[in-house]
Amino acid sequence: MARTPRGLCLLALSLLSTAHAFYLPGAAPHDYREGEPVDLFVNALTPMIAGNDNAKLKSLINYDYYNPSFHFCQPEGGPKRQPESLGSILFGDRILNSPYNIKMLQDNATCQLLCVENVPPEDATFINDRILEDYAINWLVDGLPAAEMKEDRRTGELFFDMGFNLGNDEGEFAETPALHNHYDIVLRYHSPSPGVYRIVGVLVWPTSRGGPQDVPTGGGLDCSSDVPPLILSTTQNNTVRYTYRVMWNESDTPWATRWDNYLHIFDPRIHWFSLINAVIVVLFLCIMVSMILLRTVSKDISRYNAIDLSEDVQEDWGWKLVHGEVFRTPQNPMVLSVLVGNGAQLCAMVAVTLVFALLGFLSPSNRGSLATVMMICWTFFGSIGGYVSSRVYASLGGTNKRRNSFLTATIMPTIVFAIVFLLDLFLVAAGSSGAVPFGTLLLIIVLWFGISAPLSAVGSYFGSKHGAIVHPVRVNQIPRQIPPQPTYLRPWATTILAGILPFGAAFVELYFVLSSLFASRAYYAFGFLALTAALVALTTATVTILFTYFILCREDYRWHWRAFLTGGGSAFWLLAYGVVYWMSRLSLDSFSSTVLYFGYLLLLALLDFLVTGTIGFLATYWAVRRLYSAIRVD
Repeated sequence: MARTPRGLCLLALSLLSTAHAFYLPGAAPHDYREGEPVDLFVNALTPMIAGNDNAKLKSLINYDYYNPSFHFCQPEGGPKRQPESLGSILFGDRILNSPYNIKMLQDNATCQLLCVENVPPEDATFINDRILEDYAINWLVDGLPAAEMKEDRRTGELFFDMGFNLGNDEGEFAETPALHNHYDIVLRYHSPSPGVYRIVGVLVWPTSRGGPQDVPTGGGLDCSSDVPPLILSTTQNNTVRYTYRVMWNESDTPWATRWDNYLHIFDPRIHWFSLINAVIVVLFLCIMVSMILLRTVSKDISRYNAIDLSEDVQEDWGWKLVHGEVFRTPQNPMVLSVLVGNGAQLCAMVAVTLVFALLGFLSPSNRGSLATVMMICWTFFGSIGGYVSSRVYASLGGTNKRRNSFLTATIMPTIVFAIVFLLDLFLVAAGSSGAVPFGTLLLIIVLWFGISAPLSAVGSYFGSKHGAIVHPVRVNQIPRQIPPQPTYLRPWATTILAGILPFGAAFVELYFVLSSLFASRAYYAFGFLALTAALVALTTATVTILFTYFILCREDYRWHWRAFLTGGGSAFWLLAYGVVYWMSRLSLDSFSSTVLYFGYLLLLALLDFLVTGTIGFLATYWAVRRLYSAIRVD
C-alpha cells in the first residue's frame, strides 16, 4: 500500500465518512464532554509488512511497548496493565497506560513535550534492527487502534491501516534507519447531540525530527520547521526528544460505523472469484456423486434385489461382494474414535463461532473476542466430543469404554497444550511480550481439565447409554482376502488426491487468514469465511464418499481409516501452502521466528486434519450404512 501525502489525507477525512456498514454490537459508546481526559493506551510492538508489493514479513516476535531497550516515555508511577480478555492475551495484546495528556477538543495543534530519553549504543542497535524489520507501534484510543491512512493501489480506496511505523527504513534510510520521535495525532470525533462527543477515528502521522534534542529554555517547542531526520548512533550515547501534537477533526461518521474505515477488504473481487470457483467445484462433485449413487448404485441394488431366491446361487461382484466385511472392526478403533470425537468438538466450536461472527456479536471493539468465544465453545462442547467418540467406539466394536472416555477428554488438550507451551518457551527466550503468562496457562488448564474433561465424561456416559449404531448387515467370522489395489486407490494417493478439491475451495481465503494471523492484518470478512467453510465441508464429504465407493468396488473393505485420512487430506495441502507462503511472503532471519511460524502452522494443520477428517468419516459412515441397508442380503 502507498502512503498518501499528509495534506491529501487530511482533505480525504471528510470523504471517508460516506462509507456504510452494519452496526457491530458488543460495546457501548463513550460520551465525552469538552475538556474530559481521553486515555491513550499502548500495546505491544508488532512486525508488519511494508508498503511495497514485494515486501516480506521479517519477524514474528512481539515486544512490550515499555521494553527497556526502546526507551519510550513512561507515565508517572510506572506503567499499569489494563484488563484484557483471555483471547486478547492469547493473541499477544499487552495493553498499558501512557503519559500522553489528551483532553477533548483542547490543545488543538499545540506541540507538546513528552520526555527526553538517553539511548545508549547497544539499545540504539536494537531499535535500528527493529526499524529495519518494519515494526509498528500500536495505540488504542477509546477502543480504536491508531492507524495510518493508506491507499489501496488496486481500487484507489483510502483506508485506515492499524499501527504506524516505529521508524523509516525506505529509500535513503534503507541502511541507516531514522527513528520517529514526533507524532501528529488526528482524533476524529462525532457529535450526536450538543456538548456530547464520540471518537470515531484515530490517525497518527509519525515523523523523524533530528537536530538539537534539548528542551528549549523559553519553553516553546517547534514541531513544524524542517529539520534533518533523527538517526541513532551505534557508537555513542544518543539523546531523543519525544513530542506530539493533537489535532481534532469533526466527522459525520456515526459511532456505530466507525470501524468501517479499519475493516478494509482488499479487492473483494478476489473473494467473490474464490467463492464462485468453490461453488462450481462443489456443484460438479455433487452432480458426480449423485450420478454414481442414483444411477450406478441404484442399478446395482436393483440387480441384487431382483435375484430370485429359488434360482442357483449367483456370485456377487463389486461392492456387494464385501457386504460381510464392510462393518468389520478396523485397526485401532480406540484411536480412530478419539480423533473423531475431538474433531466433532472442533466442528461444533467452529460452527457456533462463525454464527456469532455472522450475527455481529464479535465486535472488533472487544479485542480478542473471537479467540475468547472459541475457547469457551471448545470448553463447553466437550460433551459433544465425548458423546460422538463413545458412540463411534461402540459402533466399531470397542469395549473399553472408560479408557475411551479418558483419552477423549485428555489426549487432544494435552497435545495442543504441549505444542503451545514449547512455542511459548521460544517466545520467552526471544524476550517477546507475546509469551503467554503463567497465570493464563493455568487458566487454560482449569478450563480444559476442570470443565471440558468432566463434560466430556458426561457426554461419554450418554453415548455409552445410547450404545452402538445398528448396522444393516452382519460381519462374517472369517475376514475376506483383499485383492491388490491400483496405485491411485492406495491410502497415500487417495489422501493427496482427495485433499486437492477442499483445499482449492479455500486457498484464496486461506491467504487472508494467514496474513491476519502472522502479518497483523485485520480480517473481519466472516461472511466470505463462513461460506468458504460450508463449501469446504460439503466438498470434503462428497469427495470422501466418492473415493470410498471406488475402494469398495475394488473389494477393499478397510474404509474407516481411509475415510478419515481422505477427508483430512486438505491438511497436507495446507502444510504445503504454508511452506509456499513462508517462501513468498516471509523473510525470517531469526531461528525463533522460523520455529514459531512452523509450530503454529503445524498446529493449524493438525486442527484442520481433525475437522475435515471427522467430516469425511461421519459422511462416509452415513453413506455406507444407507448403501448396504438398501440391498437384500441372504
